[in-house]
Amino acid sequence: MSGFTDIGVEKHGHVTLIEIRRPPLNFFDLSLIRQIADALGQIDNDMDARAVVLASQGKAFCAGANFNRPAGFAGDAASGDGTTGDLYREAVRIFSNKKPIVAAVQGAAIGGGLGLAVSADFRVTCPEARFAANFTRLGFHPGFGLTVTLPELIGKNNAALMFYTSRRVTGEEAYNMGLANVLVPQDQVHAEAFKLAGEIAENSPLGLMSTRATIRAGLADRVKAQTDHELAEQTWLRETEDHKEGIKATEERRPANFKGR
Repeated sequence: MSGFTDIGVEKHGHVTLIEIRRPPLNFFDLSLIRQIADALGQIDNDMDARAVVLASQGKAFCAGANFNRPAGFAGDAASGDGTTGDLYREAVRIFSNKKPIVAAVQGAAIGGGLGLAVSADFRVTCPEARFAANFTRLGFHPGFGLTVTLPELIGKNNAALMFYTSRRVTGEEAYNMGLANVLVPQDQVHAEAFKLAGEIAENSPLGLMSTRATIRAGLADRVKAQTDHELAEQTWLRETEDHKEGIKATEERRPANFKGR
């Protein structure tokens, strides 16, 4: 597959690699999410492709939205430029794909980057990885469907703990709470993700798609409904003083001084 600017797509037998190539932090935006959705759409139409590994180059898996994005960087889930709804529509396309996905989380999966990691069926990670739904620390509301996907994955109480504290969860903690399925040394994350995807790909492609469709029945619809709500909450919060302070404090690496307005 070709024609992508920020991802690489490579076929390895019955497993297809989608690799995010925006190192070191792999910030996401509308363009990146659309490219991933387009690649998954092409993989869905290839019956020889039975499983997907979603990985990243660089230090982070995906460090979320880039608040200091350079010129030409398309809109993201924290921007006020009207593209967030488009981004969430592309995210729903990712949740609508037909083939099992194994995410190789070798570093930080933050905010919307966590949402992307959770969109996969399984996650392989390492002790050095960090998972965070850091929206409230930014005076913001969770997005990327996380308010439906994270509670379904790790339970409502654990999800609430991550949302309310905005804490960074280590790879080992993520494994213990069921956020990650496999925990290995950092230099083995990529290989272990391919190993798991390969084990999946040994099975009948029709059987896999049929079973996955049953297991994930209605998920894309739930994500669509929830991202509509998340966007509405993010829209008004984006205009608050607390959100501006949250972003500024994060940029300046200091505790935020929230005022509740």
